[in-house]
Amino acid sequence: MPAVEVKPEKVKVIMISEAPPENPLDYFYASGEPFYLKTTLQAFNDAGISVNSIQEILDCGFYLTTAVKCAKNKYGISAETIKNCSLVLEKELVLFPAVEVYMLMGDVAIKAFNYMSRRLTGKNTIPSGPTYKIRKEQFFYNGKRVFPSYVQTGQNYLIEKSKRMMISKDLAEAVKIIK
Repeated sequence: MPAVEVKPEKVKVIMISEAPPENPLDYFYASGEPFYLKTTLQAFNDAGISVNSIQEILDCGFYLTTAVKCAKNKYGISAETIKNCSLVLEKELVLFPAVEVYMLMGDVAIKAFNYMSRRLTGKNTIPSGPTYKIRKEQFFYNGKRVFPSYVQTGQNYLIEKSKRMMISKDLAEAVKIIK
């Protein structure tokens, strides 16, 4: 882990991706030039948020995490794993008292957040349906804005230009909310 300073009271946006990479050296907070951070920095810069490091992302009020806390060992992640990890995610999110926005980066993050939401409020925050259709609506959890979005990490981010554009729009909108 690099020497980064996380001040929970300064975190305004929590960006929840799906799962950590298979190689721990590619995780957001790893030293060197981790791949997950590389594509995330690109997403921020595409949104007009000039950042060059994980510390600069943190200084902007963003905290990066994953819904599932262990790397995928096959293409998909079981519903049981997502549900179990949502318990850990729930405990993690409580650590940040000043959050105004949750960004759910991909289907696994949306499912995990909905498991948590359903446990705590009795209903899903994000309705079922393709992300490109439902993302036009505004969603809230405990008065905080929630964005269903797309995964900003890994190889797919570099390929799918339309999703990259949507991610950059979501990031820019999140920044407007916290300013």
